[in-house]
Amino acid sequence: MSPGVQGHLAMLAFSALVAGSFSLGTQVANEIAPAALNAARFAIAAVVIGVFAAATGKVTRAAFAAPWRYLVLGGLFAAYFVLMFEGLKTAKAVSAAAVFTLTPILSALFGYWLLRQITTRRMAAALAVGAAGALWVIFDGDWQTAKVFHIGKGEAVYFVGCVAHAVYTPMVRRLNRGEPAVMFTFGMLLAGCLVLVLFGWNDIRATDWGALPPIVWVGLFYLAIFASAATFVLLQFATLRLPSAKVMAYTYLTPSWVILWEIALGHGAPNGLVLVGITMTVVALVLLLEQEA
Repeated sequence: MSPGVQGHLAMLAFSALVAGSFSLGTQVANEIAPAALNAARFAIAAVVIGVFAAATGKVTRAAFAAPWRYLVLGGLFAAYFVLMFEGLKTAKAVSAAAVFTLTPILSALFGYWLLRQITTRRMAAALAVGAAGALWVIFDGDWQTAKVFHIGKGEAVYFVGCVAHAVYTPMVRRLNRGEPAVMFTFGMLLAGCLVLVLFGWNDIRATDWGALPPIVWVGLFYLAIFASAATFVLLQFATLRLPSAKVMAYTYLTPSWVILWEIALGHGAPNGLVLVGITMTVVALVLLLEQEA
Protein backbone atom coordinates (compact mmCIF):
# COMPACT_ATOMS: atom_id res chain seq x y z
CA MET A 1 0.00 0.00 0.00
CA SER A 2 1.49 3.33 -1.07
CA PRO A 3 2.09 6.14 1.46
CA GLY A 4 -0.53 8.24 -0.34
CA VAL A 5 -3.25 5.60 0.08
CA GLN A 6 -2.25 5.17 3.74
CA GLY A 7 -2.70 8.90 4.19
CA HIS A 8 -6.16 8.80 2.61
CA LEU A 9 -7.28 5.91 4.84
CA ALA A 10 -5.99 7.76 7.90
CA MET A 11 -8.02 10.84 6.95
CA LEU A 12 -11.14 8.75 6.31
CA ALA A 13 -10.94 7.49 9.89
CA PHE A 14 -10.10 11.04 11.04
CA SER A 15 -13.25 12.52 9.49
CA ALA A 16 -15.49 9.88 11.09
CA LEU A 17 -14.05 10.45 14.57
CA VAL A 18 -14.16 14.24 14.28
CA ALA A 19 -17.83 14.10 13.27
CA GLY A 20 -18.64 12.45 16.59
CA SER A 21 -17.24 15.48 18.42
CA PHE A 22 -19.84 17.72 16.76
CA SER A 23 -22.74 15.51 17.87
CA LEU A 24 -21.44 15.21 21.44
CA GLY A 25 -19.88 18.69 21.59
CA THR A 26 -23.19 20.47 21.08
CA GLN A 27 -24.50 18.72 24.19
CA VAL A 28 -21.69 19.96 26.44
CA ALA A 29 -20.74 23.34 24.93
CA ASN A 30 -22.85 25.32 27.41
CA GLU A 31 -22.02 23.17 30.44
CA ILE A 32 -18.34 24.11 30.81
CA ALA A 33 -16.05 26.99 29.78
CA PRO A 34 -14.27 26.31 26.43
CA ALA A 35 -10.77 26.88 27.85
CA ALA A 36 -11.42 24.53 30.80
CA LEU A 37 -12.94 21.85 28.59
CA ASN A 38 -10.08 21.92 26.11
CA ALA A 39 -7.35 22.07 28.78
CA ALA A 40 -8.76 18.87 30.31
CA ARG A 41 -9.14 17.39 26.84
CA PHE A 42 -5.50 18.04 25.91
CA ALA A 43 -4.27 16.79 29.31
CA ILE A 44 -6.11 13.47 29.03
CA ALA A 45 -5.05 13.05 25.40
CA ALA A 46 -1.42 13.80 26.31
CA VAL A 47 -1.45 11.09 29.00
CA VAL A 48 -2.96 8.53 26.60
CA ILE A 49 -0.53 9.32 23.77
CA GLY A 50 2.42 9.63 26.18
CA VAL A 51 1.80 6.17 27.64
CA PHE A 52 1.43 4.70 24.15
CA ALA A 53 4.59 6.44 22.89
CA ALA A 54 6.59 5.22 25.90
CA ALA A 55 5.26 1.67 25.57
CA THR A 56 6.25 1.51 21.90
CA GLY A 57 9.66 3.06 22.42
CA LYS A 58 8.87 6.22 20.45
CA VAL A 59 9.98 8.63 23.19
CA THR A 60 13.53 9.75 22.53
CA ARG A 61 15.61 12.69 23.73
CA ALA A 62 16.23 13.77 20.12
CA ALA A 63 12.49 14.14 19.56
CA PHE A 64 12.40 17.02 22.07
CA ALA A 65 14.97 19.06 20.15
CA ALA A 66 13.73 22.58 19.35
CA PRO A 67 10.69 22.42 21.68
CA TRP A 68 9.47 25.75 20.27
CA ARG A 69 8.07 23.71 17.36
CA TYR A 70 5.59 22.02 19.66
CA LEU A 71 4.56 25.35 21.16
CA VAL A 72 3.75 26.66 17.68
CA LEU A 73 1.70 23.60 16.75
CA GLY A 74 0.07 23.23 20.16
CA GLY A 75 -0.80 26.93 20.20
CA LEU A 76 -2.42 26.74 16.76
CA PHE A 77 -4.57 23.74 17.62
CA ALA A 78 -5.47 25.09 21.05
CA ALA A 79 -6.55 28.34 19.41
CA TYR A 80 -8.75 26.45 16.95
CA PHE A 81 -10.63 24.52 19.62
CA VAL A 82 -11.11 27.46 21.99
CA LEU A 83 -12.33 29.71 19.16
CA MET A 84 -14.59 26.93 17.89
CA PHE A 85 -16.44 26.64 21.21
CA GLU A 86 -16.47 30.41 21.70
CA GLY A 87 -18.00 30.83 18.25
CA LEU A 88 -20.62 28.14 18.86
CA LYS A 89 -21.96 30.14 21.81
CA THR A 90 -23.66 32.53 19.39
CA ALA A 91 -23.26 31.01 15.92
CA LYS A 92 -25.85 28.58 14.62
CA ALA A 93 -24.55 25.09 13.91
CA VAL A 94 -25.45 25.36 10.22
CA SER A 95 -23.61 28.67 9.84
CA ALA A 96 -20.52 27.37 11.68
CA ALA A 97 -20.46 24.24 9.52
CA ALA A 98 -20.62 26.42 6.40
CA VAL A 99 -17.63 28.45 7.65
CA PHE A 100 -15.72 25.21 8.23
CA THR A 101 -15.96 24.32 4.53
CA LEU A 102 -13.47 27.13 3.85
CA THR A 103 -10.71 25.25 5.70
CA PRO A 104 -9.48 23.07 2.78
CA ILE A 105 -9.19 26.12 0.52
CA LEU A 106 -7.29 28.00 3.22
CA SER A 107 -5.01 24.98 3.69
CA ALA A 108 -4.24 24.97 -0.02
CA LEU A 109 -3.21 28.64 0.19
CA PHE A 110 -1.04 28.11 3.27
CA GLY A 111 0.38 24.91 1.75
CA TYR A 112 1.61 26.94 -1.20
CA TRP A 113 2.93 29.75 0.99
CA LEU A 114 4.80 27.53 3.47
CA LEU A 115 5.70 24.49 1.37
CA ARG A 116 5.21 25.59 -2.24
CA GLN A 117 2.65 22.81 -2.68
CA ILE A 118 0.88 23.29 -6.00
CA THR A 119 -2.89 22.80 -6.26
CA THR A 120 -3.46 21.25 -9.71
CA ARG A 121 -6.60 21.82 -11.75
CA ARG A 122 -7.79 18.35 -10.85
CA MET A 123 -7.31 19.03 -7.14
CA ALA A 124 -9.03 22.42 -7.45
CA ALA A 125 -11.99 20.80 -9.21
CA ALA A 126 -12.19 18.11 -6.52
CA LEU A 127 -12.09 20.75 -3.76
CA ALA A 128 -14.86 22.72 -5.48
CA VAL A 129 -17.08 19.64 -5.91
CA GLY A 130 -16.41 18.60 -2.30
CA ALA A 131 -17.24 22.06 -0.97
CA ALA A 132 -20.50 22.17 -2.94
CA GLY A 133 -21.44 18.70 -1.70
CA ALA A 134 -20.62 19.54 1.92
CA LEU A 135 -22.70 22.73 1.74
CA TRP A 136 -25.58 20.77 0.20
CA VAL A 137 -25.50 18.37 3.16
CA ILE A 138 -25.13 21.21 5.69
CA PHE A 139 -28.14 23.06 4.32
CA ASP A 140 -30.15 19.84 4.03
CA GLY A 141 -30.59 20.34 0.28
CA ASP A 142 -32.88 23.28 1.03
CA TRP A 143 -32.22 26.61 -0.71
CA GLN A 144 -34.37 28.43 1.85
CA THR A 145 -32.07 27.23 4.63
CA ALA A 146 -29.03 28.45 2.70
CA LYS A 147 -30.60 31.88 2.26
CA VAL A 148 -30.72 32.49 6.03
CA PHE A 149 -26.95 31.98 6.40
CA HIS A 150 -25.72 34.92 8.48
CA ILE A 151 -22.19 36.05 9.31
CA GLY A 152 -22.26 37.30 12.87
CA LYS A 153 -19.74 37.59 15.71
CA GLY A 154 -19.77 33.85 16.38
CA GLU A 155 -19.11 32.98 12.74
CA ALA A 156 -16.29 35.55 12.59
CA VAL A 157 -14.67 34.14 15.74
CA TYR A 158 -14.91 30.60 14.39
CA PHE A 159 -13.42 31.70 11.05
CA VAL A 160 -10.28 32.87 12.87
CA GLY A 161 -10.13 29.43 14.46
CA CYS A 162 -10.44 27.79 11.03
CA VAL A 163 -7.50 29.90 9.82
CA ALA A 164 -5.43 28.51 12.71
CA HIS A 165 -6.49 24.96 11.76
CA ALA A 166 -5.59 25.60 8.11
CA VAL A 167 -2.11 26.88 9.05
CA TYR A 168 -1.54 23.90 11.36
CA THR A 169 -1.67 21.30 8.57
CA PRO A 170 1.28 22.53 6.43
CA MET A 171 3.17 23.59 9.58
CA VAL A 172 3.32 19.94 10.69
CA ARG A 173 5.32 19.01 7.61
CA ARG A 174 7.37 22.21 7.80
CA LEU A 175 8.43 21.63 11.41
CA ASN A 176 8.71 17.84 11.53
CA ARG A 177 12.33 16.59 11.58
CA GLY A 178 11.63 12.93 11.06
CA GLU A 179 9.92 12.26 14.40
CA PRO A 180 7.24 9.51 14.38
CA ALA A 181 3.66 10.79 14.24
CA VAL A 182 2.92 9.50 17.77
CA MET A 183 5.91 11.28 19.31
CA PHE A 184 5.25 14.48 17.40
CA THR A 185 1.61 14.41 18.56
CA PHE A 186 2.71 13.91 22.17
CA GLY A 187 4.92 16.98 22.04
CA MET A 188 2.15 19.04 20.47
CA LEU A 189 -0.39 17.92 23.09
CA LEU A 190 1.92 18.78 25.99
CA ALA A 191 2.56 22.23 24.55
CA GLY A 192 -1.12 22.76 23.74
CA CYS A 193 -2.10 21.77 27.28
CA LEU A 194 0.42 24.25 28.70
CA VAL A 195 -0.96 27.05 26.51
CA LEU A 196 -4.55 26.25 27.50
CA VAL A 197 -3.76 26.04 31.22
CA LEU A 198 -2.04 29.43 31.14
CA PHE A 199 -4.79 30.97 29.02
CA GLY A 200 -7.75 29.45 30.84
CA TRP A 201 -6.46 29.18 34.42
CA ASN A 202 -9.31 31.30 35.82
CA ASP A 203 -11.93 29.21 34.02
CA ILE A 204 -10.28 25.99 35.21
CA ARG A 205 -10.31 27.16 38.82
CA ALA A 206 -13.91 28.38 38.55
CA THR A 207 -15.21 25.07 37.17
CA ASP A 208 -16.94 22.80 39.71
CA TRP A 209 -15.56 19.59 38.27
CA GLY A 210 -17.40 17.38 40.74
CA ALA A 211 -20.80 18.83 39.82
CA LEU A 212 -20.53 18.43 36.06
CA PRO A 213 -23.35 16.37 34.46
CA PRO A 214 -22.43 12.84 33.31
CA ILE A 215 -22.86 13.83 29.65
CA VAL A 216 -19.99 16.31 30.06
CA TRP A 217 -17.63 13.56 31.21
CA VAL A 218 -18.79 11.28 28.37
CA GLY A 219 -18.20 14.07 25.90
CA LEU A 220 -14.87 15.04 27.50
CA PHE A 221 -13.41 11.55 27.32
CA TYR A 222 -14.65 11.05 23.76
CA LEU A 223 -13.12 14.38 22.76
CA ALA A 224 -9.86 13.56 24.56
CA ILE A 225 -9.32 9.98 23.41
CA PHE A 226 -11.06 9.65 20.05
CA ALA A 227 -11.44 13.21 18.76
CA SER A 228 -8.03 14.33 20.07
CA ALA A 229 -5.46 11.61 20.79
CA ALA A 230 -6.47 9.37 17.88
CA THR A 231 -7.31 12.08 15.35
CA PHE A 232 -4.17 14.10 16.08
CA VAL A 233 -2.02 11.06 15.32
CA LEU A 234 -4.03 10.34 12.16
CA LEU A 235 -3.71 13.97 11.05
CA GLN A 236 0.06 14.05 11.68
CA PHE A 237 0.41 10.71 9.86
CA ALA A 238 -1.55 11.87 6.81
CA THR A 239 0.04 15.33 6.67
CA LEU A 240 3.48 13.74 6.21
CA ARG A 241 2.15 11.77 3.22
CA LEU A 242 -0.33 14.08 1.45
CA PRO A 243 -0.47 17.73 0.35
CA SER A 244 -2.26 20.01 2.84
CA ALA A 245 -5.23 20.64 0.52
CA LYS A 246 -5.89 16.90 0.17
CA VAL A 247 -5.62 16.34 3.91
CA MET A 248 -8.13 19.05 4.74
CA ALA A 249 -10.46 18.02 1.89
CA TYR A 250 -11.62 15.20 4.16
CA THR A 251 -13.37 17.80 6.30
CA TYR A 252 -15.97 17.83 3.52
CA LEU A 253 -17.02 14.36 4.68
CA THR A 254 -17.69 15.59 8.22
CA PRO A 255 -21.34 16.69 7.60
CA SER A 256 -22.12 13.28 6.11
CA TRP A 257 -20.54 11.47 9.06
CA VAL A 258 -22.47 13.76 11.44
CA ILE A 259 -25.71 12.57 9.84
CA LEU A 260 -24.75 8.96 10.56
CA TRP A 261 -23.85 9.90 14.14
CA GLU A 262 -27.19 11.67 14.59
CA ILE A 263 -29.06 8.64 13.27
CA ALA A 264 -27.09 6.35 15.60
CA LEU A 265 -27.93 8.61 18.57
CA GLY A 266 -31.62 8.46 17.69
CA HIS A 267 -31.94 12.04 16.45
CA GLY A 268 -33.61 11.14 13.15
CA ALA A 269 -32.55 11.11 9.52
CA PRO A 270 -32.49 13.98 6.97
CA ASN A 271 -34.52 14.08 3.76
CA GLY A 272 -33.47 12.10 0.70
CA LEU A 273 -32.10 15.15 -1.14
CA VAL A 274 -29.11 15.13 1.22
CA LEU A 275 -27.86 12.02 -0.61
CA VAL A 276 -27.02 14.29 -3.56
CA GLY A 277 -24.53 16.23 -1.40
CA ILE A 278 -23.06 13.05 0.07
CA THR A 279 -22.52 11.68 -3.44
CA MET A 280 -20.72 14.89 -4.45
CA THR A 281 -18.29 14.65 -1.52
CA VAL A 282 -17.55 11.01 -2.38
CA VAL A 283 -16.91 11.96 -6.03
CA ALA A 284 -14.50 14.68 -4.87
CA LEU A 285 -12.53 12.21 -2.77
CA VAL A 286 -12.42 9.69 -5.63
CA LEU A 287 -10.91 12.41 -7.84
CA LEU A 288 -8.23 13.04 -5.22
CA LEU A 289 -7.56 9.31 -4.75
CA GLU A 290 -7.20 8.64 -8.47
CA GLN A 291 -4.44 11.23 -8.63
CA GLU A 292 -2.41 9.07 -6.24
CA ALA A 293 -2.27 6.25 -8.80
